[in-house]
Amino acid sequence: MNALAAIVSAQHAGVPIAVSCEALAEFKGIKRRLEIRGVVNEVTVYDDFAHHPTAIEETLTAMKELKGNGKVFAVLEPRSNTMRMGIHKERLGHCWQQADEVCLYQPEGLDWNLADVVAGSNTSAKIFSSTDEIISHVLTQVNKGDHILIMSNGGFESIHERMLSALEG
Repeated sequence: MNALAAIVSAQHAGVPIAVSCEALAEFKGIKRRLEIRGVVNEVTVYDDFAHHPTAIEETLTAMKELKGNGKVFAVLEPRSNTMRMGIHKERLGHCWQQADEVCLYQPEGLDWNLADVVAGSNTSAKIFSSTDEIISHVLTQVNKGDHILIMSNGGFESIHERMLSALEG
Protein backbone atom coordinates (compact mmCIF):
# COMPACT_ATOMS: atom_id res chain seq x y z
CA MET A 1 0.00 0.00 0.00
CA ASN A 2 2.87 2.36 0.80
CA ALA A 3 4.55 1.60 -2.53
CA LEU A 4 1.36 2.33 -4.43
CA ALA A 5 0.88 5.60 -2.54
CA ALA A 6 4.49 6.56 -3.33
CA ILE A 7 4.00 5.86 -7.05
CA VAL A 8 0.79 7.91 -7.17
CA SER A 9 2.37 10.77 -5.23
CA ALA A 10 5.42 10.78 -7.47
CA GLN A 11 3.24 10.72 -10.59
CA HIS A 12 1.32 13.70 -9.25
CA ALA A 13 4.66 15.50 -8.88
CA GLY A 14 5.56 14.67 -12.51
CA VAL A 15 7.61 11.49 -12.10
CA PRO A 16 6.68 8.85 -14.71
CA ILE A 17 5.31 5.59 -13.28
CA ALA A 18 8.08 3.57 -14.94
CA VAL A 19 10.74 5.64 -13.16
CA SER A 20 9.00 5.13 -9.81
CA CYS A 21 8.77 1.39 -10.40
CA GLU A 22 12.48 1.21 -11.22
CA ALA A 23 13.31 3.11 -8.04
CA LEU A 24 11.06 0.87 -5.92
CA ALA A 25 12.69 -2.24 -7.38
CA GLU A 26 15.89 -1.11 -5.63
CA PHE A 27 14.18 -0.54 -2.28
CA LYS A 28 15.49 -3.02 0.29
CA GLY A 29 12.82 -2.44 2.92
CA ILE A 30 13.23 -1.07 6.40
CA LYS A 31 14.41 -2.58 9.65
CA ARG A 32 11.87 -4.26 11.90
CA ARG A 33 9.21 -4.76 9.21
CA LEU A 34 9.13 -8.48 8.53
CA GLU A 35 12.88 -8.38 8.90
CA ILE A 36 14.38 -11.85 8.64
CA ARG A 37 16.63 -12.32 11.65
CA GLY A 38 17.73 -15.79 10.63
CA VAL A 39 16.87 -19.18 9.18
CA VAL A 40 17.77 -22.36 11.05
CA ASN A 41 16.77 -25.83 9.85
CA GLU A 42 14.38 -24.22 7.35
CA VAL A 43 12.57 -22.31 10.11
CA THR A 44 12.55 -18.54 9.56
CA VAL A 45 12.56 -16.09 12.46
CA TYR A 46 11.25 -12.58 11.76
CA ASP A 47 11.25 -9.35 13.72
CA ASP A 48 8.45 -6.86 13.26
CA PHE A 49 7.67 -3.59 15.04
CA ALA A 50 3.91 -4.36 15.02
CA HIS A 51 2.65 -3.27 18.43
CA HIS A 52 -1.07 -2.52 18.06
CA PRO A 53 -3.95 -4.46 16.46
CA THR A 54 -3.95 -2.74 13.06
CA ALA A 55 -0.19 -3.25 12.60
CA ILE A 56 -0.40 -6.86 13.82
CA GLU A 57 -3.19 -7.64 11.36
CA GLU A 58 -1.37 -5.97 8.45
CA THR A 59 1.84 -7.84 9.26
CA LEU A 60 0.05 -11.19 9.39
CA THR A 61 -1.69 -10.37 6.10
CA ALA A 62 1.72 -9.78 4.54
CA MET A 63 2.98 -13.07 6.05
CA LYS A 64 0.37 -14.98 4.05
CA GLU A 65 2.35 -14.16 0.91
CA LEU A 66 5.61 -15.40 2.43
CA LYS A 67 4.60 -18.47 4.37
CA GLY A 68 4.12 -21.10 1.67
CA ASN A 69 2.87 -24.28 3.31
CA GLY A 70 4.50 -23.54 6.66
CA LYS A 71 2.71 -22.45 9.80
CA VAL A 72 3.03 -18.98 11.30
CA PHE A 73 3.76 -18.74 15.01
CA ALA A 74 3.01 -15.17 16.09
CA VAL A 75 4.88 -14.16 19.25
CA LEU A 76 3.60 -10.90 20.72
CA GLU A 77 4.87 -8.65 23.47
CA PRO A 78 2.23 -6.06 24.48
CA ARG A 79 4.89 -3.48 25.29
CA SER A 80 3.59 -0.13 23.99
CA ASN A 81 1.91 2.21 26.45
CA THR A 82 -1.49 1.77 24.81
CA MET A 83 -1.16 -2.02 24.92
CA ARG A 84 0.05 -2.01 28.53
CA MET A 85 -2.97 0.09 29.55
CA GLY A 86 -5.36 -2.29 27.76
CA ILE A 87 -6.65 0.28 25.28
CA HIS A 88 -6.55 -2.26 22.43
CA LYS A 89 -7.72 -5.34 24.31
CA GLU A 90 -11.15 -5.40 22.64
CA ARG A 91 -9.56 -5.60 19.18
CA LEU A 92 -6.53 -7.69 20.02
CA GLY A 93 -8.07 -11.15 19.75
CA HIS A 94 -9.40 -10.42 16.26
CA CYS A 95 -6.19 -9.07 14.76
CA TRP A 96 -4.18 -12.30 14.87
CA GLN A 97 -6.68 -14.62 13.14
CA GLN A 98 -4.29 -15.27 10.25
CA ALA A 99 -1.65 -16.82 12.52
CA ASP A 100 -1.66 -20.55 13.10
CA GLU A 101 -0.71 -20.10 16.74
CA VAL A 102 -0.20 -17.07 18.96
CA CYS A 103 2.19 -16.88 21.91
CA LEU A 104 1.49 -13.92 24.18
CA TYR A 105 3.91 -12.59 26.72
CA GLN A 106 2.21 -11.40 29.90
CA PRO A 107 4.90 -9.33 31.62
CA GLU A 108 4.73 -8.31 35.25
CA GLY A 109 2.99 -4.98 35.66
CA LEU A 110 0.65 -5.28 32.69
CA ASP A 111 -2.47 -3.33 33.68
CA TRP A 112 -4.83 -6.10 32.51
CA ASN A 113 -4.90 -9.86 32.01
CA LEU A 114 -4.57 -11.39 28.56
CA ALA A 115 -6.76 -14.38 29.57
CA ASP A 116 -10.02 -12.70 28.49
CA VAL A 117 -8.61 -11.99 25.03
CA VAL A 118 -7.32 -15.55 24.66
CA ALA A 119 -10.67 -16.98 25.77
CA GLY A 120 -12.42 -15.13 22.94
CA SER A 121 -9.87 -16.00 20.24
CA ASN A 122 -10.71 -18.28 17.32
CA THR A 123 -6.98 -18.90 16.85
CA SER A 124 -4.95 -21.05 19.21
CA ALA A 125 -3.41 -18.57 21.64
CA LYS A 126 -1.39 -19.19 24.76
CA ILE A 127 -0.11 -16.90 27.50
CA PHE A 128 3.42 -17.12 28.85
CA SER A 129 5.01 -15.31 31.77
CA SER A 130 8.57 -15.62 30.47
CA THR A 131 10.38 -15.55 27.17
CA ASP A 132 12.10 -18.82 28.14
CA GLU A 133 8.66 -20.47 28.29
CA ILE A 134 7.77 -19.07 24.85
CA ILE A 135 10.98 -20.39 23.30
CA SER A 136 10.53 -23.84 24.87
CA HIS A 137 6.93 -24.06 23.69
CA VAL A 138 7.64 -22.94 20.13
CA LEU A 139 10.52 -25.41 19.84
CA THR A 140 8.10 -28.28 20.56
CA GLN A 141 5.67 -27.10 17.87
CA VAL A 142 7.76 -25.79 14.98
CA ASN A 143 8.66 -27.82 11.87
CA LYS A 144 10.71 -27.25 8.72
CA GLY A 145 9.14 -24.56 6.57
CA ASP A 146 7.47 -22.78 9.50
CA HIS A 147 7.78 -19.11 10.40
CA ILE A 148 8.23 -17.50 13.81
CA LEU A 149 7.03 -13.91 13.69
CA ILE A 150 8.12 -11.93 16.75
CA MET A 151 6.23 -8.65 17.21
CA SER A 152 7.22 -5.97 19.71
CA ASN A 153 8.21 -2.33 19.74
CA GLY A 154 11.18 -3.17 21.97
CA GLY A 155 14.06 -5.57 22.36
CA PHE A 156 11.84 -8.29 23.89
CA GLU A 157 14.65 -9.72 26.05
CA SER A 158 16.69 -10.62 22.93
CA ILE A 159 14.18 -13.36 22.14
CA HIS A 160 15.12 -13.34 18.44
CA GLU A 161 18.73 -14.36 19.02
CA ARG A 162 17.78 -16.76 21.80
CA MET A 163 15.15 -18.40 19.55
CA LEU A 164 17.68 -18.82 16.73
CA SER A 165 20.23 -20.32 19.14
CA ALA A 166 17.63 -22.72 20.52
CA LEU A 167 16.64 -23.79 17.00
CA GLU A 168 20.27 -24.63 16.28
CA GLY A 169 20.06 -27.06 19.16
